[in-house]
Amino acid sequence: MDLQDQVQRRIDELAEVELGLQVAVYRHGELVVDAVAGDGVTPETLYFAASTGKGASATVANVLVDRGVLDYDRPIVEIWPEFGAQGKQRATLRHVLTHSVGLPAVPPGTTRKTLSEQAETLAATAPWWEPGTKMTYHAETFGLLVGEIVRRATGHTMSAVLRDILTPLGIENDVLFALPRDQAHRLATPVEPDGAEENFAMLAEMFEQVVPRTLQPRAAALAEPGHLAVEDASSGILTAHGIAKLYAALIGEVDGVRLLREETVPMVTGPALVAQDELLGNQATLALGYAIGRLGSSAEESPASFGWPGMGGSVAWADTRAGVTFALTKTLFDPAGSASAVEIGNLVAKTLC
Repeated sequence: MDLQDQVQRRIDELAEVELGLQVAVYRHGELVVDAVAGDGVTPETLYFAASTGKGASATVANVLVDRGVLDYDRPIVEIWPEFGAQGKQRATLRHVLTHSVGLPAVPPGTTRKTLSEQAETLAATAPWWEPGTKMTYHAETFGLLVGEIVRRATGHTMSAVLRDILTPLGIENDVLFALPRDQAHRLATPVEPDGAEENFAMLAEMFEQVVPRTLQPRAAALAEPGHLAVEDASSGILTAHGIAKLYAALIGEVDGVRLLREETVPMVTGPALVAQDELLGNQATLALGYAIGRLGSSAEESPASFGWPGMGGSVAWADTRAGVTFALTKTLFDPAGSASAVEIGNLVAKTLC
């Protein structure tokens, strides 16, 4: 039985609980798994994939550096003068991409509709530490900061720049930071599992210092008309095929397209920072905008892999040594729901990596 059949058979079983799933796998630029399960789910179904979208944000920044538009180590104040307030004059894009810039907290009361207004607030805010000396996961401010840096450098929004980058790959409508009205019919409605309220409450308490509860994603809010039409570059609205193809073009060539020069890939995807997360307490190994390792495996076990998981159970990662990329999205939006992504990801890694 080939990998496509193995994955299809297993997600057909998992769909009894997960309701709907997409899985996509590329190897050396070729699509080798494209599987869906669940009523109404197609490869074109869009999912709110939460922080899995950070891989796309990081890719925008890295592509712009590779094109000479941005620089990892040039002070941000050179393109965003207001950012130098409160001791941040030496902060750089590298600090932002490694979550070490010291601005993890979104102002209390921020909602998705007011999120875009907070870049100015962050520019005027004192960092929690001298940029580059410590780190913690910038759950929502990551996208705000990268987005404003990109806008200052290009004059365009993150969504516009992402679209420009992805159009040659034909996936400009498959990886999004905001949901256009003409694509809204493709969105899967997220469903929270029974009994998940305690898990959501624990997560809300864990992140409350940096992400107001008004901004933390819940299925009911995500389903509100217009909610996802507001750009949030810390999250993604995507298909498994779209984000897997993005990663494939990041580490190699797909359909004649490379997002980075071959010699740049090791610098972008290799370790850029190893530190203890000041808020969450875990040891973090980060590349330039991506976490090193696979969901379910430590960085030590899979040092050639990098990517990002999303709250709710989606994930996307790439393995530079094997030339493999993997993505899984699903309908059941569960804060403790990564088991399917771990299982299918491990099956792919065992077979191809």
